[in-house]
Amino acid sequence: MSLRIVVTVKYVPDATGDRHFADDLTVDRDDVDGLLSELDEYAVEQALQISENSDDDVEVTVLTVGPEDAKDALRKALSMGADKAVHVEDDDLHGTDALGTSLVLAK
Repeated sequence: MSLRIVVTVKYVPDATGDRHFADDLTVDRDDVDGLLSELDEYAVEQALQISENSDDDVEVTVLTVGPEDAKDALRKALSMGADKAVHVEDDDLHGTDALGTSLVLAK
């Protein structure tokens, strides 16, 4: 039997960095370094523990939606031991809400 685990992760701005809003009232992340969210890092760790403790063939994939820099979050998850990474990057998604993002992920 094989098991596939997909962990959705967010690329979040470094809380210690200087954050401000852009003209369109979205968070301007151009000058702020991004990180893998602490909660998402925990989720990746849990998926990897399942993988390590399972007798089955387990594959851990991390998935994110975001700008080019969101790849940093995926790189962190891959360095932790995830097997695959998927990055959905689409300028039309900039500023979308959770519902819009979830519709894209569902497709």
